[in-house]
Amino acid sequence: MARDAPPVSPALGLAVAVGAVSTSAILVRWSQAPSLIKAFYRVLFTTMLLVPLALSGHRTAFSRLTGRDVLGAGLAGLALALHFAAWFESLEWTSVAASVTLVQSQPLFVALGAALLLEERISVRTTVGILIALAGMIMMSVGDGGIGGPTTASVYGNVLAVVGAVMAAGYVLAGRALRHGERIALLPYVTIVYAVCALVLLVLLRIEQLPLVSYPPREWLLFLGMAIGPGIFGHTVINWALAHVESSVVSVSLLGEPVGSTVLALVLLREFPGVATVVGGTIVLGGIAVTSHQ
Repeated sequence: MARDAPPVSPALGLAVAVGAVSTSAILVRWSQAPSLIKAFYRVLFTTMLLVPLALSGHRTAFSRLTGRDVLGAGLAGLALALHFAAWFESLEWTSVAASVTLVQSQPLFVALGAALLLEERISVRTTVGILIALAGMIMMSVGDGGIGGPTTASVYGNVLAVVGAVMAAGYVLAGRALRHGERIALLPYVTIVYAVCALVLLVLLRIEQLPLVSYPPREWLLFLGMAIGPGIFGHTVINWALAHVESSVVSVSLLGEPVGSTVLALVLLREFPGVATVVGGTIVLGGIAVTSHQ
């Protein structure tokens, strides 16, 4: 049993990851680039940072991947791309507090996805938790105006955040299925996931005919910051943790992100969440905690 113990405590790793991902919304807000461009370069730079490490020490692990493994990682990458596309755009329309809280409702969809795809039964506790969280999501979505001004704008941003949550759930479910028991090594897995994610985002931004370059130095620094902080120390550490702890534990740990992001937005962006966002967000987090309780 001792040989299977990870060199770093999963609890410590999750704490680092939560702190890192909490900066994501702030970095996205600071950037003036189009949402798809932000998402693309975040993932591209993350991939570029990881590829040398993956190729230098994991060539054998790459060769052992089956077609099913590659397909699963590719689907996870597709889900991650759609998550980023929806969530980054959400931050253009609604508050950081609302967007980050709603996008972190993904444990609800993880539970539903496990029931539908893995034929897992939904317990009474899970059902109650989902209903509680849904009530909070409705309050958040229709209560405050958000930064978009008109209520319809903030509702649009909140809906995008929920879409991002659904896509994040698919990403987590795929990761848990492939990474459980470290059946697939971390770096080969995330390299494929991020590469597919970047490719999908590239296709989307080319469809939108967005310029790939011509951004000021400040934007490139923000893109790199998104890659190193939320990318490397956030999502990559989360994928590492999925090999050692249950996905529900990871999901509950990520409830710290809305709190951290809201505090950072308050300090750095002078963004004060409305009453409905605070109350509704608290209800959402409570419902997720009930749903994900071990």
